[in-house]
Amino acid sequence: MTSSPQGTPGPVPDPDEPLTPTAEQFLAVQKSEEFGQLRRSFRGFAIPMTIAFLVWYLSYVLLSTYATGFMSIQVVGYLNLGTIFGFSQFLMTFLITWAYIRHANKSLDPISSRIRGELEGTE
Repeated sequence: MTSSPQGTPGPVPDPDEPLTPTAEQFLAVQKSEEFGQLRRSFRGFAIPMTIAFLVWYLSYVLLSTYATGFMSIQVVGYLNLGTIFGFSQFLMTFLITWAYIRHANKSLDPISSRIRGELEGTE
């Protein structure tokens, strides 16, 4: 059995290993204003972007189904509106991903790092 620095029996904590938070600490963090701000910031981005993407995608599906004449309008050579709209789905996915990474780096990561540091005793 090893002894702690104070001379009492027990395991010696590794200073490089983060502390394991208790359930009470998790509940306290969940009720904190900082965690509420983190959730609001995430929802403020995720909900509008989800709605925008679903509207964009469903409009593509509906136009492809019910407006075939419109979607088959030739733009350049054999390239029609339906093809451009279809490829724009990929572009929309990449743009949302880029915007989320930017938002997370600026608004979410600093708050979550602070909360994690407080829980693990590294801050």
